[in-house]
Amino acid sequence: MKLTTLQIAFGITLAAAKAQCGHQWTAPGPDDFRGPCPMLNTLANHGFLPHDGRNITKDVTVNALASGLNFNTSLGELMFQMALIANPEPNATFFTLLVHPMTPLLYLAAMGSCLSDMEMLTIMASDQLNVHNVLEHDASLSRSDAFFGNNHLFNETIFNETRVYWTGPVLDANMLANGKVARQVSSKAFNPNYTFTSTMEQFSLGEVAAPIVAFGDLDAATVNRTLVEYFFENERFPTELGWSLRDDVVSLDNIAKLTGIIGNATSLITTSEPVVSKKRRDLHAGGFF
Repeated sequence: MKLTTLQIAFGITLAAAKAQCGHQWTAPGPDDFRGPCPMLNTLANHGFLPHDGRNITKDVTVNALASGLNFNTSLGELMFQMALIANPEPNATFFTLLVHPMTPLLYLAAMGSCLSDMEMLTIMASDQLNVHNVLEHDASLSRSDAFFGNNHLFNETIFNETRVYWTGPVLDANMLANGKVARQVSSKAFNPNYTFTSTMEQFSLGEVAAPIVAFGDLDAATVNRTLVEYFFENERFPTELGWSLRDDVVSLDNIAKLTGIIGNATSLITTSEPVVSKKRRDLHAGGFF
């Protein structure tokens, strides 16, 4: 199996969860960890993942993806392995959502001695998913680049850059791809440290396809714009807008198909036939988160 599709699938996982009975949305508290991935944050806000965002194990991840997104077991296990690479500990068996609420204050704390050395080390060690260019990357659809500061919280200005290309009430592959390409161009133009490797491309494709996986039509590769905007802006499943968990189980094949469609739509070359990428898909190169 190729790692490229796995990265993509991992990116999609983050973006496609759902609130069922017993999983009401609760805002994160002052001691809860959240990261740059809106889907992982949403899964935690609904209690599919631990609400504190800490010590997320394989079994917890697989169950959360099955209950929240109807992912099959093998796909859930692959997604966990992709997230696990963010934990720098040898032989780690868990990961933690990237950012503690105190992280933006670390530099001030260091200068003003507001926190002890041990407290600062504990907080910094927890910022696993937020490590730049591991899973988090430049040109996010809804987050600022790390170069400009806060790369983990929702940024309305950045999100507006993306959705200006969502030109209809139902989003298709072309609209989603246009928003992705536009964010890359903007990041490359204004971020002197812009970095976007082939691995990051695979994660990015998964993230762009994620709204379809979570809220849309897998066969038509379309999704209701209102549902997607609600999800990004609230990190909450749009159940109050009429959305419900899909009945069909999601597999890696579904994700590979969707990311292929999105990838082809990012091409700026026009031909009489669809432009198909000739790049070898490496399922271990990136992910859905």
